[in-house]
Amino acid sequence: MNKLKAKTFELRQNALDMIMNAKAGHIGGDFSVMDILSVLYLKQMNISVENQNDPDRDYFIMSKGHSVEAYYSVLAAAGFFDIDTVIREFSQFGSPFIGHPNNKLPGIEMNSGSLGHGLPVCVGIAIGAKKDNRPSRVYTVMGDGELAEGSVWEGFMAGGHYKLDNICAVIDRNMLQISGGTEEVMSHEDLEVRIKAFNWNVIRVNGNDVDELDRAFEEAKTVKGMPTCIIADTIKGFGGGEVMENKAPWHHKVPTEEEYRKISAELSRRREAALNE
Repeated sequence: MNKLKAKTFELRQNALDMIMNAKAGHIGGDFSVMDILSVLYLKQMNISVENQNDPDRDYFIMSKGHSVEAYYSVLAAAGFFDIDTVIREFSQFGSPFIGHPNNKLPGIEMNSGSLGHGLPVCVGIAIGAKKDNRPSRVYTVMGDGELAEGSVWEGFMAGGHYKLDNICAVIDRNMLQISGGTEEVMSHEDLEVRIKAFNWNVIRVNGNDVDELDRAFEEAKTVKGMPTCIIADTIKGFGGGEVMENKAPWHHKVPTEEEYRKISAELSRRREAALNE
């Protein structure tokens, strides 16, 4: 897994380059969620360029669609598009690589970004897969600020009621949102107790550790009779070092040239350290 860990820092650099070129982007959440997306697309999910139209494929909805730069980076790593094209065209006039997921692009199931929709849509997909006796697993990644949306909790309620053990929801629990700390804006703890009350299996992991994430996804596949939620405790801006990490203003911010150099150097250092572990 050292190569995958190293890859996540390379993909963060790609997201950073997109944002620098476009002069816009949600960089903090990109960096916190990158490990989750990388493990899903590059290790866990049954989804590829070759089988993207197969009804038996796994399904993924990027509910926190504002972290689209991370999503594009990982999809490119999985072969869905050319990363140099994405970096050059991201958020440019007329480009399909817009600032939220666009389902006119290969590999993207649904336009997203209006928060609270990912989990409810996954419930519908999972019910359909069950009715058709398909082996598909259904995944979504939500932000923790997104949990203030009532539709999320309707999704938890329905997923537990229908015993949808083919769903795995992931919460990017970085404790920050655009307006500050999540616990000050709208408190969520104890999340494990709340989600278990809806008849969900809950796994809590370090969401910036690819090994822990991989084990959690494997465990989720073994759970029968209830859906699984992985609470992934992450650091906003993870990989950006002292410039970015755990700082709310980096929710949506473009680095200066000096900050870009510092972040890039830190990403390079961490990538080399991962390869040498």
